[in-house]
Amino acid sequence: MPDALTALLKDRDWLLADGATGTILFNMGLTAGDAPEFWNETDVDKVRALYQGSVDAGSDLFLTNTFGGNAARLKLHDAGHRAGDLSRMGAEIGREIADKAGRPVIVAGSMGPTGEIMAPMGPLTHESAVEIFHQQAEGLKAGGADVLWVETISAPEELKAAAEAAALADMPWCVTMSFDTAGRTMMGTTSEAMTRLVSKLPNPPVAYGANCGVGASDLIRTVMGFGPGLPVIAKGNAGIPKYHDGHIHYDGTPELMAEYAVMARNAGATIIGGCCGTTPDHLRAMRAALETTARGPAPDLAVVADTLGGFSSDSDGTDGRGPTRDRSKSRRRSRA
Repeated sequence: MPDALTALLKDRDWLLADGATGTILFNMGLTAGDAPEFWNETDVDKVRALYQGSVDAGSDLFLTNTFGGNAARLKLHDAGHRAGDLSRMGAEIGREIADKAGRPVIVAGSMGPTGEIMAPMGPLTHESAVEIFHQQAEGLKAGGADVLWVETISAPEELKAAAEAAALADMPWCVTMSFDTAGRTMMGTTSEAMTRLVSKLPNPPVAYGANCGVGASDLIRTVMGFGPGLPVIAKGNAGIPKYHDGHIHYDGTPELMAEYAVMARNAGATIIGGCCGTTPDHLRAMRAALETTARGPAPDLAVVADTLGGFSSDSDGTDGRGPTRDRSKSRRRSRA
């Protein structure tokens, strides 16, 4: 039997994913520096409202409130030993919401990066990273997640560790990297390199792609750099962050995100959602646009820039003109 996401992809030529998690939770009262995963136990109604908001807006898939739910990140809150339990709780709430939706809705167990630097540059070994991801994966599996959703990854080494953990948990998985440095991830990976990487894995993901990054226009350009084969994921930020009255706001309107959604589909994405700043209002506009706009050719980059805003760099990293990573500076930062 195919997994739930693969089965849904066979019947649909596009799926709407969810929007932001942090943006919504901060609007609900989460304080900067707090671990939102604790809310899976202490503020269940708010987490339910987070998930329900996406479902009501038309999402076919939503991510669990477990992005930082691994032991490496939770140890900063003296809760590393609770990674499995808190992830299970987040998935259980999601399973409850999805099961009463009245239509197929995928519960995607969010697994963010460890926050550690992988060896040989840093102290985190492959074996330790696999153990960290596997612990969280088992919690998400126990809670009823349909698929593991590894997101905002920068390093190929960490992606490989997450892939191995998914195999150990016997779970289907998806992965997105964040391309925020002239078309490359923070660790220098391009869209082309990511395509090669996932194609060589012994257990390739159900889908792969990009999330977060700089803005919607940059993300569209990155999506166009992925190769053929697996379904592609696009989860771009709702515009650019602006600091106003002590808070971060994203300037992307629902209308802009509707344009982005159609462009993402035309650029080759199959699973389309939003990242930072994306609210249910944005999602409703995106769903309406995808349902009412016929599929077209891949967008011209000049049209993308004119519609969604200019690119943050001249290069998407695939032409060899992107910046190279200054390893010595990274090492100094990791020790600070």
